[in-house]
Amino acid sequence: MNQDDDLRADESRAAVQQARERLGRSRLSVPRARVPERAPPPSIAGRNEAPAANLGRAEYLTVKGELHERLLNELNQRQLLGSREEALAEAVREFVANVLDTEDHPLNEAERKQLADDLLEETVGVGPLAVLMGDPAVTDILVNGPGQVYIERFGRLEATDIRFRDAEHLLRIIQRIATRVGRRVDESSPMVDARLPDGSRVNATIPPIALDGPTLSIRRFGRQRLRRTDLLRLGMLSADMATFLELAVQSRKNIVISGGTGAGKTTFLGAVAETIPAGERIITIEDAAELILDQRHVVRMETRPVNIEGRGQITTRDLVINCLRMRPDRIIVGEVRGPEALDMLQAMNTGHDGSLTTVHANSPRDALARLETMVLMAGIDLPARAIREQIASAIYLIVHVRRFEDGVRRVEAVVEMLGLEGLTPLTQEIFKFERRGKKGRSVVGEFVATGIVPRLVEELRDRDVAAPMQLFQKPR
Repeated sequence: MNQDDDLRADESRAAVQQARERLGRSRLSVPRARVPERAPPPSIAGRNEAPAANLGRAEYLTVKGELHERLLNELNQRQLLGSREEALAEAVREFVANVLDTEDHPLNEAERKQLADDLLEETVGVGPLAVLMGDPAVTDILVNGPGQVYIERFGRLEATDIRFRDAEHLLRIIQRIATRVGRRVDESSPMVDARLPDGSRVNATIPPIALDGPTLSIRRFGRQRLRRTDLLRLGMLSADMATFLELAVQSRKNIVISGGTGAGKTTFLGAVAETIPAGERIITIEDAAELILDQRHVVRMETRPVNIEGRGQITTRDLVINCLRMRPDRIIVGEVRGPEALDMLQAMNTGHDGSLTTVHANSPRDALARLETMVLMAGIDLPARAIREQIASAIYLIVHVRRFEDGVRRVEAVVEMLGLEGLTPLTQEIFKFERRGKKGRSVVGEFVATGIVPRLVEELRDRDVAAPMQLFQKPR
Protein backbone atom coordinates (compact mmCIF):
# COMPACT_ATOMS: atom_id res chain seq x y z
CA MET A 1 0.00 0.00 0.00
CA ASN A 2 3.05 2.15 0.09
CA GLN A 3 3.41 3.90 -3.24
CA ASP A 4 5.37 6.96 -2.18
CA ASP A 5 8.63 6.90 -4.13
CA ASP A 6 9.73 10.33 -2.93
CA LEU A 7 8.72 9.84 0.69
CA ARG A 8 10.47 6.51 1.14
CA ALA A 9 13.24 6.14 -1.46
CA ASP A 10 16.01 7.45 0.81
CA GLU A 11 14.80 5.33 3.72
CA SER A 12 14.67 2.33 1.40
CA ARG A 13 18.26 2.77 0.21
CA ALA A 14 19.58 3.29 3.74
CA ALA A 15 17.76 0.24 5.10
CA VAL A 16 18.94 -1.99 2.27
CA GLN A 17 22.53 -0.84 2.77
CA GLN A 18 22.32 -1.59 6.49
CA ALA A 19 20.91 -5.04 5.77
CA ARG A 20 23.69 -5.72 3.25
CA GLU A 21 26.38 -4.73 5.72
CA ARG A 22 24.82 -6.73 8.57
CA LEU A 23 24.29 -9.87 6.55
CA GLY A 24 27.49 -9.55 4.55
CA ARG A 25 25.81 -9.49 1.18
CA SER A 26 27.64 -7.75 -1.57
CA ARG A 27 24.54 -6.73 -3.53
CA LEU A 28 20.80 -7.08 -3.90
CA SER A 29 19.91 -7.39 -7.55
CA VAL A 30 16.38 -7.65 -8.85
CA PRO A 31 16.58 -8.91 -12.43
CA ARG A 32 13.56 -8.68 -14.65
CA ALA A 33 14.36 -11.91 -16.44
CA ARG A 34 11.90 -14.74 -16.10
CA VAL A 35 12.63 -16.98 -13.09
CA PRO A 36 12.59 -20.76 -13.76
CA GLU A 37 9.49 -22.50 -12.48
CA ARG A 38 11.46 -25.34 -10.91
CA ALA A 39 13.79 -24.88 -7.98
CA PRO A 40 17.38 -24.41 -9.14
CA PRO A 41 20.12 -26.89 -8.24
CA PRO A 42 21.89 -26.46 -4.90
CA SER A 43 24.81 -24.63 -6.48
CA ILE A 44 22.44 -21.88 -7.64
CA ALA A 45 19.92 -22.02 -4.80
CA GLY A 46 22.17 -20.05 -2.50
CA ARG A 47 23.47 -17.49 -4.96
CA ASN A 48 21.97 -14.59 -2.99
CA GLU A 49 24.49 -15.38 -0.24
CA ALA A 50 27.70 -13.36 -0.61
CA PRO A 51 30.84 -15.47 -0.41
CA ALA A 52 33.18 -14.78 2.45
CA ALA A 53 36.44 -13.03 1.66
CA ASN A 54 38.69 -16.08 2.29
CA LEU A 55 36.20 -18.77 1.27
CA GLY A 56 34.51 -19.33 -2.04
CA ARG A 57 30.74 -19.17 -2.26
CA ALA A 58 30.23 -22.94 -2.28
CA GLU A 59 32.64 -23.51 0.61
CA TYR A 60 31.05 -20.80 2.72
CA LEU A 61 27.54 -22.16 2.12
CA THR A 62 28.72 -25.67 2.93
CA VAL A 63 30.26 -24.56 6.22
CA LYS A 64 27.21 -22.54 7.13
CA GLY A 65 24.83 -25.36 6.23
CA GLU A 66 26.72 -27.91 8.33
CA LEU A 67 26.94 -25.56 11.32
CA HIS A 68 23.26 -24.69 11.05
CA GLU A 69 22.25 -28.34 11.18
CA ARG A 70 24.47 -28.87 14.22
CA LEU A 71 23.08 -25.73 15.83
CA LEU A 72 19.48 -26.89 15.38
CA ASN A 73 20.32 -30.29 16.88
CA GLU A 74 21.97 -28.64 19.87
CA LEU A 75 19.06 -26.25 20.43
CA ASN A 76 16.65 -29.16 20.17
CA GLN A 77 18.60 -31.19 22.72
CA ARG A 78 18.63 -28.21 25.08
CA GLN A 79 14.88 -27.69 24.42
CA LEU A 80 15.45 -24.10 23.36
CA LEU A 81 13.72 -24.08 19.96
CA GLY A 82 10.49 -22.74 21.49
CA SER A 83 12.23 -20.19 23.71
CA ARG A 84 12.13 -16.42 23.46
CA GLU A 85 14.26 -14.79 20.78
CA GLU A 86 16.65 -13.33 23.38
CA ALA A 87 17.47 -16.78 24.76
CA LEU A 88 17.86 -18.22 21.25
CA ALA A 89 20.14 -15.37 20.19
CA GLU A 90 22.39 -15.91 23.23
CA ALA A 91 22.54 -19.67 22.53
CA VAL A 92 23.47 -19.02 18.88
CA ARG A 93 26.27 -16.64 19.88
CA GLU A 94 27.64 -19.15 22.38
CA PHE A 95 27.53 -21.93 19.78
CA VAL A 96 29.36 -19.86 17.14
CA ALA A 97 32.01 -18.67 19.61
CA ASN A 98 32.63 -22.23 20.80
CA VAL A 99 32.87 -23.65 17.27
CA LEU A 100 35.23 -20.96 16.05
CA ASP A 101 37.45 -21.28 19.13
CA THR A 102 37.73 -25.08 19.08
CA GLU A 103 37.58 -25.93 15.36
CA ASP A 104 39.78 -25.02 12.43
CA HIS A 105 37.79 -22.79 10.07
CA PRO A 106 39.79 -20.35 7.88
CA LEU A 107 37.73 -17.26 8.72
CA ASN A 108 38.91 -13.74 9.46
CA GLU A 109 37.15 -11.42 11.93
CA ALA A 110 34.70 -10.04 9.38
CA GLU A 111 33.83 -13.53 8.17
CA ARG A 112 33.25 -14.73 11.72
CA LYS A 113 30.80 -11.89 12.34
CA GLN A 114 29.05 -12.62 9.05
CA LEU A 115 28.70 -16.29 9.97
CA ALA A 116 27.29 -15.43 13.39
CA ASP A 117 24.80 -12.98 11.88
CA ASP A 118 23.73 -15.45 9.18
CA LEU A 119 23.21 -18.30 11.64
CA LEU A 120 21.27 -15.99 13.97
CA GLU A 121 19.02 -14.85 11.12
CA GLU A 122 18.50 -18.45 10.01
CA THR A 123 17.54 -19.48 13.56
CA VAL A 124 15.38 -16.64 14.89
CA GLY A 125 14.61 -14.56 11.79
CA VAL A 126 13.32 -15.08 8.27
CA GLY A 127 16.54 -16.39 6.74
CA PRO A 128 17.19 -15.23 3.16
CA LEU A 129 14.20 -12.86 3.31
CA ALA A 130 15.86 -10.66 5.94
CA VAL A 131 17.28 -8.21 3.38
CA LEU A 132 13.81 -7.80 1.84
CA MET A 133 12.18 -7.28 5.23
CA GLY A 134 14.73 -4.53 5.84
CA ASP A 135 13.68 -2.60 2.73
CA PRO A 136 10.69 -0.32 3.53
CA ALA A 137 9.94 0.08 -0.18
CA VAL A 138 8.99 -3.61 -0.43
CA THR A 139 5.25 -3.94 0.21
CA ASP A 140 4.75 -7.61 -0.70
CA ILE A 141 7.07 -10.63 -0.53
CA LEU A 142 5.77 -13.62 -2.49
CA VAL A 143 7.59 -16.95 -2.19
CA ASN A 144 6.40 -19.58 -4.68
CA GLY A 145 8.63 -22.38 -3.48
CA PRO A 146 12.34 -22.45 -2.63
CA GLY A 147 13.54 -21.21 -6.01
CA GLN A 148 11.10 -18.43 -6.80
CA VAL A 149 10.76 -15.19 -4.80
CA TYR A 150 8.94 -12.09 -6.04
CA ILE A 151 8.45 -8.68 -4.46
CA GLU A 152 6.21 -5.72 -5.07
CA ARG A 153 8.06 -2.44 -4.90
CA PHE A 154 6.57 0.94 -5.85
CA GLY A 155 3.48 -0.79 -7.17
CA ARG A 156 5.22 -3.26 -9.51
CA LEU A 157 6.00 -6.98 -9.20
CA GLU A 158 9.65 -7.90 -9.67
CA ALA A 159 11.56 -11.18 -9.56
CA THR A 160 14.50 -11.39 -7.14
CA ASP A 161 17.55 -13.63 -6.96
CA ILE A 162 16.74 -14.64 -3.38
CA ARG A 163 16.72 -18.44 -3.02
CA PHE A 164 16.17 -21.01 -0.28
CA ARG A 165 18.41 -24.08 -0.16
CA ASP A 166 15.48 -26.48 -0.60
CA ALA A 167 11.84 -27.00 0.36
CA GLU A 168 12.84 -28.12 3.86
CA HIS A 169 14.68 -24.83 4.41
CA LEU A 170 11.58 -22.82 3.41
CA LEU A 171 9.35 -25.05 5.55
CA ARG A 172 11.52 -24.34 8.61
CA ILE A 173 11.18 -20.59 8.04
CA ILE A 174 7.38 -20.92 7.77
CA GLN A 175 7.16 -23.03 10.93
CA ARG A 176 9.34 -20.54 12.79
CA ILE A 177 7.09 -17.64 11.75
CA ALA A 178 4.00 -19.58 12.82
CA THR A 179 5.56 -20.46 16.18
CA ARG A 180 6.45 -16.82 16.87
CA VAL A 181 2.78 -15.81 16.61
CA GLY A 182 1.41 -18.80 18.50
CA ARG A 183 0.15 -20.73 15.47
CA ARG A 184 0.83 -24.20 14.14
CA VAL A 185 1.42 -25.35 10.59
CA ASP A 186 1.80 -29.02 9.66
CA GLU A 187 0.09 -31.66 7.52
CA SER A 188 -3.03 -31.62 9.71
CA SER A 189 -3.17 -27.79 9.56
CA PRO A 190 -1.43 -26.86 6.29
CA MET A 191 -2.47 -23.18 6.18
CA VAL A 192 -1.65 -20.29 8.47
CA ASP A 193 -2.76 -16.66 8.36
CA ALA A 194 -1.19 -14.41 10.98
CA ARG A 195 0.17 -10.99 11.86
CA LEU A 196 3.82 -10.44 12.72
CA PRO A 197 4.83 -8.17 15.63
CA ASP A 198 5.71 -5.38 13.15
CA GLY A 199 2.16 -5.49 11.72
CA SER A 200 2.98 -7.43 8.55
CA ARG A 201 0.38 -9.96 7.45
CA VAL A 202 1.58 -13.47 6.67
CA ASN A 203 -0.10 -16.29 4.79
CA ALA A 204 1.61 -19.64 4.29
CA THR A 205 0.60 -22.95 2.76
CA ILE A 206 2.46 -26.26 2.79
CA PRO A 207 1.86 -29.68 1.21
CA PRO A 208 -0.48 -31.46 0.76
CA ILE A 209 -2.55 -28.41 -0.28
CA ALA A 210 0.44 -26.64 -1.90
CA LEU A 211 1.25 -29.04 -4.71
CA ASP A 212 4.60 -27.54 -5.77
CA GLY A 213 6.06 -27.01 -2.30
CA PRO A 214 5.60 -24.50 0.53
CA THR A 215 4.46 -20.97 -0.31
CA LEU A 216 4.74 -17.80 1.74
CA SER A 217 3.12 -14.38 1.24
CA ILE A 218 4.03 -11.40 3.40
CA ARG A 219 2.04 -8.15 3.09
CA ARG A 220 4.13 -5.44 4.70
CA PHE A 221 3.09 -2.04 5.95
CA GLY A 222 5.21 1.06 6.03
CA ARG A 223 6.95 2.19 9.14
CA GLN A 224 5.53 5.61 8.39
CA ARG A 225 1.79 5.94 8.16
CA LEU A 226 0.60 7.72 5.03
CA ARG A 227 -1.52 10.68 6.11
CA ARG A 228 -4.08 12.65 4.18
CA THR A 229 -1.48 15.24 3.17
CA ASP A 230 0.72 12.43 1.83
CA LEU A 231 -2.15 11.00 -0.22
CA LEU A 232 -2.89 14.44 -1.64
CA ARG A 233 0.75 14.86 -2.65
CA LEU A 234 0.81 11.37 -4.15
CA GLY A 235 -2.25 12.13 -6.26
CA MET A 236 -4.59 9.60 -4.66
CA LEU A 237 -7.34 12.23 -4.43
CA SER A 238 -7.89 15.94 -4.99
CA ALA A 239 -8.09 18.72 -2.40
CA ASP A 240 -11.81 19.18 -3.18
CA MET A 241 -12.45 15.48 -2.53
CA ALA A 242 -10.56 15.67 0.75
CA THR A 243 -12.58 18.71 1.88
CA PHE A 244 -15.88 17.04 1.00
CA LEU A 245 -14.95 13.82 2.80
CA GLU A 246 -13.92 15.83 5.86
CA LEU A 247 -17.35 17.50 5.88
CA ALA A 248 -19.02 14.07 5.55
CA VAL A 249 -17.01 12.55 8.41
CA GLN A 250 -17.59 15.49 10.73
CA SER A 251 -21.31 15.38 9.85
CA ARG A 252 -21.35 11.74 11.02
CA LYS A 253 -22.14 10.21 7.66
CA ASN A 254 -21.57 6.47 7.20
CA ILE A 255 -18.92 5.79 4.56
CA VAL A 256 -17.94 2.58 2.76
CA ILE A 257 -14.57 2.42 1.00
CA SER A 258 -14.54 -0.15 -1.80
CA GLY A 259 -11.79 -1.45 -4.05
CA GLY A 260 -9.81 -4.48 -5.11
CA THR A 261 -6.94 -6.22 -3.34
CA GLY A 262 -4.00 -3.87 -2.82
CA ALA A 263 -5.98 -0.82 -3.95
CA GLY A 264 -5.19 1.13 -0.78
CA LYS A 265 -8.48 0.75 1.08
CA THR A 266 -6.99 0.49 4.56
CA THR A 267 -4.54 3.33 3.96
CA PHE A 268 -7.36 5.53 2.70
CA LEU A 269 -9.59 4.50 5.60
CA GLY A 270 -6.92 5.68 8.04
CA ALA A 271 -6.60 9.00 6.21
CA VAL A 272 -10.36 9.56 6.25
CA ALA A 273 -10.51 8.68 9.96
CA GLU A 274 -8.01 11.48 10.72
CA THR A 275 -10.85 14.00 10.66
CA ILE A 276 -12.92 12.28 13.38
CA PRO A 277 -13.13 14.75 16.30
CA ALA A 278 -10.68 13.97 19.10
CA GLY A 279 -13.36 13.83 21.81
CA GLU A 280 -15.23 10.84 20.35
CA ARG A 281 -14.85 7.21 21.42
CA ILE A 282 -13.69 5.07 18.49
CA ILE A 283 -13.75 1.26 18.38
CA THR A 284 -11.85 -0.46 15.57
CA ILE A 285 -12.45 -4.08 14.56
CA GLU A 286 -10.01 -5.83 12.23
CA ASP A 287 -8.91 -9.29 11.15
CA ALA A 288 -5.30 -8.16 11.46
CA ALA A 289 -4.77 -4.86 13.25
CA GLU A 290 -3.42 -2.41 10.66
CA LEU A 291 -5.10 0.92 11.41
CA ILE A 292 -3.13 3.55 13.28
CA LEU A 293 -5.25 6.49 14.43
CA ASP A 294 -4.18 9.81 15.92
CA GLN A 295 -7.07 10.08 18.36
CA ARG A 296 -6.41 9.13 21.98
CA HIS A 297 -9.80 7.54 22.79
CA VAL A 298 -9.44 4.45 20.59
CA VAL A 299 -10.24 0.84 21.51
CA ARG A 300 -8.69 -1.68 19.11
CA MET A 301 -10.06 -5.20 18.73
CA GLU A 302 -8.84 -8.08 16.58
CA THR A 303 -10.40 -11.37 15.56
CA ARG A 304 -8.97 -14.67 16.73
CA PRO A 305 -8.80 -17.92 14.73
CA VAL A 306 -9.44 -21.36 16.14
CA ASN A 307 -6.75 -22.79 18.42
CA ILE A 308 -5.02 -26.16 18.08
CA GLU A 309 -8.05 -27.90 19.63
CA GLY A 310 -10.34 -26.27 17.05
CA ARG A 311 -11.98 -23.93 19.56
CA GLY A 312 -11.79 -20.35 20.73
CA GLN A 313 -12.54 -18.57 17.45
CA ILE A 314 -13.68 -14.94 17.73
CA THR A 315 -15.16 -13.64 14.48
CA THR A 316 -15.66 -10.12 13.19
CA ARG A 317 -19.38 -10.57 13.76
CA ASP A 318 -18.79 -11.44 17.43
CA LEU A 319 -16.74 -8.27 17.86
CA VAL A 320 -19.28 -6.05 16.07
CA ILE A 321 -22.07 -7.35 18.30
CA ASN A 322 -19.93 -6.93 21.41
CA CYS A 323 -18.76 -3.41 20.57
CA LEU A 324 -22.37 -2.19 20.53
CA ARG A 325 -22.31 -2.72 24.30
CA MET A 326 -19.14 -0.62 24.67
CA ARG A 327 -20.76 2.79 24.10
CA PRO A 328 -18.98 3.63 20.83
CA ASP A 329 -19.31 7.00 19.12
CA ARG A 330 -17.75 5.58 15.97
CA ILE A 331 -17.35 2.01 14.79
CA ILE A 332 -14.62 1.29 12.25
CA VAL A 333 -14.63 -2.20 10.76
CA GLY A 334 -11.41 -2.79 8.84
CA GLU A 335 -13.22 -4.93 6.29
CA VAL A 336 -16.63 -6.57 6.09
CA ARG A 337 -16.44 -9.90 4.30
CA GLY A 338 -19.20 -12.06 5.80
CA PRO A 339 -22.33 -12.11 7.96
CA GLU A 340 -21.04 -9.22 10.10
CA ALA A 341 -22.34 -6.98 7.29
CA LEU A 342 -25.87 -7.39 8.73
CA ASP A 343 -24.82 -6.29 12.22
CA MET A 344 -22.79 -3.41 10.80
CA LEU A 345 -25.77 -2.13 8.80
CA GLN A 346 -28.07 -2.46 11.79
CA ALA A 347 -25.60 -0.50 13.92
CA MET A 348 -25.45 2.24 11.28
CA ASN A 349 -29.26 2.39 11.26
CA THR A 350 -29.69 2.46 15.04
CA GLY A 351 -27.78 5.50 16.23
CA HIS A 352 -24.14 4.66 15.46
CA ASP A 353 -23.74 7.27 12.75
CA GLY A 354 -20.37 8.14 11.34
CA SER A 355 -19.19 4.55 11.03
CA LEU A 356 -16.55 3.57 8.48
CA THR A 357 -15.68 0.29 6.79
CA THR A 358 -14.14 -1.21 3.65
CA VAL A 359 -15.33 -3.89 1.26
CA HIS A 360 -13.73 -5.75 -1.64
CA ALA A 361 -15.49 -4.78 -4.87
CA ASN A 362 -14.75 -3.81 -8.47
CA SER A 363 -17.07 -0.78 -8.53
CA PRO A 364 -19.47 1.13 -6.25
CA ARG A 365 -22.40 -0.80 -7.73
CA ASP A 366 -20.61 -4.10 -7.07
CA ALA A 367 -20.00 -2.99 -3.48
CA LEU A 368 -23.77 -2.71 -2.92
CA ALA A 369 -24.33 -6.16 -4.44
CA ARG A 370 -21.59 -7.67 -2.26
CA LEU A 371 -23.09 -6.15 0.88
CA GLU A 372 -26.45 -7.69 -0.02
CA THR A 373 -24.82 -11.09 -0.54
CA MET A 374 -22.94 -10.86 2.76
CA VAL A 375 -26.14 -10.01 4.65
CA LEU A 376 -27.67 -13.22 3.25
CA MET A 377 -24.67 -15.12 4.67
CA ALA A 378 -25.97 -14.32 8.16
CA GLY A 379 -28.56 -17.07 7.65
CA ILE A 380 -31.58 -14.85 8.27
CA ASP A 381 -34.34 -15.17 5.68
CA LEU A 382 -34.82 -11.53 4.69
CA PRO A 383 -36.51 -10.38 1.47
CA ALA A 384 -34.34 -8.55 -1.03
CA ARG A 385 -36.27 -5.31 -0.57
CA ALA A 386 -35.68 -5.29 3.21
CA ILE A 387 -31.93 -5.82 2.72
CA ARG A 388 -31.65 -3.10 0.11
CA GLU A 389 -33.64 -0.67 2.25
CA GLN A 390 -31.21 -1.35 5.10
CA ILE A 391 -28.25 -0.68 2.82
CA ALA A 392 -29.77 2.46 1.26
CA SER A 393 -30.67 4.01 4.61
CA ALA A 394 -27.41 3.07 6.34
CA ILE A 395 -24.80 4.16 3.79
CA TYR A 396 -24.33 7.74 2.67
CA LEU A 397 -21.13 7.56 0.61
CA ILE A 398 -19.22 4.91 -1.30
CA VAL A 399 -15.62 5.87 -2.10
CA HIS A 400 -14.13 3.56 -4.70
CA VAL A 401 -10.32 3.32 -4.86
CA ARG A 402 -8.31 1.54 -7.52
CA ARG A 403 -4.71 0.72 -8.26
CA PHE A 404 -4.08 1.70 -11.86
CA GLU A 405 -1.64 -0.03 -14.18
CA ASP A 406 1.07 2.55 -13.41
CA GLY A 407 1.04 1.36 -9.78
CA VAL A 408 -0.61 4.53 -8.41
CA ARG A 409 -3.66 4.21 -6.18
CA ARG A 410 -6.36 6.73 -6.94
CA VAL A 411 -9.93 7.46 -5.87
CA GLU A 412 -11.89 6.47 -8.95
CA ALA A 413 -15.29 7.71 -7.78
CA VAL A 414 -17.12 9.26 -4.84
CA VAL A 415 -20.75 8.13 -4.98
CA GLU A 416 -23.72 9.31 -2.93
CA MET A 417 -26.58 6.97 -2.05
CA LEU A 418 -30.05 8.40 -2.76
CA GLY A 419 -32.36 5.55 -1.74
CA LEU A 420 -34.37 3.00 -3.71
CA GLU A 421 -36.51 3.20 -6.80
CA GLY A 422 -38.49 -0.02 -6.71
CA LEU A 423 -35.75 -2.56 -5.96
CA THR A 424 -32.95 -0.58 -7.63
CA PRO A 425 -30.53 1.42 -5.45
CA LEU A 426 -30.17 4.99 -6.69
CA THR A 427 -26.72 6.56 -6.68
CA GLN A 428 -25.07 9.67 -8.10
CA GLU A 429 -21.41 10.48 -8.67
CA ILE A 430 -20.11 13.56 -6.88
CA PHE A 431 -16.46 13.23 -7.96
CA LYS A 432 -14.61 10.96 -10.35
CA PHE A 433 -11.18 10.40 -11.87
CA GLU A 434 -11.37 11.31 -15.54
CA ARG A 435 -8.77 9.40 -17.47
CA ARG A 436 -7.18 11.15 -20.44
CA GLY A 437 -4.68 8.54 -21.64
CA LYS A 438 -1.10 7.45 -20.88
CA LYS A 439 2.26 9.14 -20.99
CA GLY A 440 4.90 6.46 -21.01
CA ARG A 441 4.03 4.19 -18.08
CA SER A 442 2.01 6.85 -16.23
CA VAL A 443 -1.75 7.19 -16.43
CA VAL A 444 -2.77 10.75 -17.31
CA GLY A 445 -6.02 12.21 -15.98
CA GLU A 446 -7.55 14.49 -13.38
CA PHE A 447 -10.06 14.46 -10.57
CA VAL A 448 -13.21 16.35 -11.49
CA ALA A 449 -16.52 17.20 -9.92
CA THR A 450 -19.57 16.02 -11.85
CA GLY A 451 -21.54 19.19 -11.12
CA ILE A 452 -24.01 17.43 -8.82
CA VAL A 453 -24.49 19.09 -5.43
CA PRO A 454 -24.85 16.43 -2.70
CA ARG A 455 -27.65 16.41 -0.16
CA LEU A 456 -25.13 17.09 2.57
CA VAL A 457 -24.93 20.72 1.49
CA GLU A 458 -28.61 21.30 2.35
CA GLU A 459 -28.18 19.57 5.70
CA LEU A 460 -25.21 21.78 6.51
CA ARG A 461 -27.15 24.89 5.56
CA ASP A 462 -29.94 23.87 7.95
CA ARG A 463 -27.30 23.79 10.69
CA ASP A 464 -25.87 27.15 9.60
CA VAL A 465 -22.66 25.51 8.38
CA ALA A 466 -21.33 26.91 5.13
CA ALA A 467 -20.23 24.39 2.49
CA PRO A 468 -18.12 25.89 -0.31
CA MET A 469 -20.16 25.42 -3.48
CA GLN A 470 -17.10 25.70 -5.71
CA LEU A 471 -16.17 22.18 -4.61
CA PHE A 472 -18.89 20.77 -6.83
CA GLN A 473 -18.51 22.96 -9.92
CA LYS A 474 -18.03 20.94 -13.06
CA PRO A 475 -14.93 22.01 -15.03
CA ARG A 476 -15.62 23.64 -18.38
